[in-house]
Amino acid sequence: QVEVAESGGGLVQAGGSLRLSCAAFGSDFALYVMSWYRQAPGKERELVARITSGGSTNYADSVKGRFTVSRDNAKNTVTLQMNSLKPEDTAVYYCNAVHIRLWHQAEEFGSWGQGTQVTVSS
Repeated sequence: QVEVAESGGGLVQAGGSLRLSCAAFGSDFALYVMSWYRQAPGKERELVARITSGGSTNYADSVKGRFTVSRDNAKNTVTLQMNSLKPEDTAVYYCNAVHIRLWHQAEEFGSWGQGTQVTVSS
């Protein structure tokens, strides 16, 4: 089981960009499905973006065309590039790592980071 840690959050004006990074610690990183989730105050946690070991991606409709998730299996890292940020993107963003065998239960069985705050001002 890998452990993960996020970095890169901060405060940005609407229309700006931020890049979040997730470092994974452990073996067999390439076998893990990596995801970014977010949780805004008073709202449920939601999946933002996911990338498989082979590089296939999927995104929440609300971020399609603005966010890009990528991974570097050699460096055990995942990046979320966020462009054209909106105030509604404000949330704590979490990295999740789950072995490919359990990808459909990522929230239950995956490893979570501490989260990083993203605040978008209008």
